[in-house]
Amino acid sequence: MVLPISYLEVVFFQVQNIVILVLWVLFLGLKIYAFADCVRRPAQAFAAVGRQSKPLWLVLTGISALAGLIFQDPLGLLGIAGLVASLVYLFDVRPRIQEILNNRW
Repeated sequence: MVLPISYLEVVFFQVQNIVILVLWVLFLGLKIYAFADCVRRPAQAFAAVGRQSKPLWLVLTGISALAGLIFQDPLGLLGIAGLVASLVYLFDVRPRIQEILNNRW
């Protein structure tokens, strides 16, 4: 039995849309988490670790989360750029800030 091409195309596009939706939800959650974490960190900690200022990280992570909400394209230029900015914050800046804040006590 050979399925009509139009049916296979519909199934393919449905699977593709589900994958894009899952990626969008995951990336958006990561971006919002990075922004929320940046908001709750003290501004002095950013200067203490020798990274950029807190307002810059707030702008970068905030714009990436906002762009993710507005454009809803996780694999587009803004989606990937925002994801990279959030990942840099989460895996480079955040651990250094946590280290400084934990050593303070």
